[in-house]
Amino acid sequence: MTSGLRCESPIDGRVVCERPFAGEGEIATALQRARQAQAAWRRVPLEERAAVCTAFVDAFVARRDEIAREITLQMGRPIAFAGGEVGGLEERARAMIRLAPEALADVVPEPKPGFRRFVRREPLGVVLTIAPWNYPYLTAVNSVVPALLAGNAVVLRHSAQTPLCAERFAEAFAAAGLPAGVFQALHADHAATERLVASPEVDFVAFTGSVEAGRRLQSAMRARFAGMGLELGGKDPAYVRADADLTHAVEGLVDGAYFNSGQSCCGIERIYVARECFDEFVSAAAEAVSAYRLGDPLDPATTLGPLVRTSAADWVRRQVRAALAAGARGLVDPARFPGARDGTPYLAPQLLVDVDHAMSVMREESFGPVVGVMPVADDDEAVARMNDSDFGLTASVWTRDEAAALAIGARVETGTFFMNRCDYLDPALAWTGVKDSGRGCTLSRVGFEHLTRPKSFHLRTLS
Repeated sequence: MTSGLRCESPIDGRVVCERPFAGEGEIATALQRARQAQAAWRRVPLEERAAVCTAFVDAFVARRDEIAREITLQMGRPIAFAGGEVGGLEERARAMIRLAPEALADVVPEPKPGFRRFVRREPLGVVLTIAPWNYPYLTAVNSVVPALLAGNAVVLRHSAQTPLCAERFAEAFAAAGLPAGVFQALHADHAATERLVASPEVDFVAFTGSVEAGRRLQSAMRARFAGMGLELGGKDPAYVRADADLTHAVEGLVDGAYFNSGQSCCGIERIYVARECFDEFVSAAAEAVSAYRLGDPLDPATTLGPLVRTSAADWVRRQVRAALAAGARGLVDPARFPGARDGTPYLAPQLLVDVDHAMSVMREESFGPVVGVMPVADDDEAVARMNDSDFGLTASVWTRDEAAALAIGARVETGTFFMNRCDYLDPALAWTGVKDSGRGCTLSRVGFEHLTRPKSFHLRTLS
């Protein structure tokens, strides 16, 4: 067991920062402080809690350039796009602040003479958010801000690859005047994190990460009845119908598959295209993918950065090589990307055809810049292919026919269904998944329900 974390940049291996892991005493103190602070925070009127969260967003956004550069250094996203995550956090946080009064309002049934009846949503207590590195702020804000708005205290354990993100959350909340102990950031190793999950001082766990890690954390909580939200993996499909606007579909799907070097839970990882427009689609998509510029993500001209670590790139390399050996064809010439080298996290993007569902690249999460494309005969085959997966986070259809899209969406096993877009979280809509993509919900008014408990009041008036 190591005594601390060492964040090495995928750009060139430089050490971005080193931090000691919290010991048992520090963790126990943090949890005790959180419980004590939450007892007072829950009594603060919602309007004041919302004002503090608004001030947090203002303080965070004021450091946009610094935060964006740190994202690039820690996980390799091109600096040209890193600032978008700051904007995304602002969008989601402000949306949840606007939604809070409605979402947390008492639920009042029809009047009944002689009685006053309502359901009140009360905070759970201490929420543990365990956040990943790939979208280090966007994944965390989904639970952090609504949990605080609802009157909970929050402990944030961030990925060891993006430890500075946890610290920036803490600094912005401190600048906003959040009372001490209501939000805390802890650096913890895997064993300590599992003990945190099992701790009786934690009332809810919001985890984003791999299926394997989700299973471990679920096992760690097996003796408790506390709640847990799990946003896990994805192998998200798209279906391009014959009536689609192909230019729009190619632009949207290439971005949805290769943005952030494909390191997105809801990124596009497999595409099914109506047979009659298959050749035209893959030709245009291959041209678009070939236009990416792989290189140093601190260079504003770079549009494709390294994967987070060499082992992640090696996994994608193995998937691609196995598919090619089984008869797939790559439509993107790796020679166009001279910066891609074995033994490094720099990986050339690839678009594969002649693939099938026997191949890992069409079934197991890639989390990298590769996508397989298959022709389909009709909507029925497309739906069958889309549902032939252990995952169900998002899916999309590209068509001009809204009625057809709704009919297809009703049959696809997924948490979010898109028409003519992908790879986006609308804070007004529930963010959830099915099958191995997890359980629970964040965002929207529904997300507040998972961070509170209902309490019914049944008052009888005596004359």
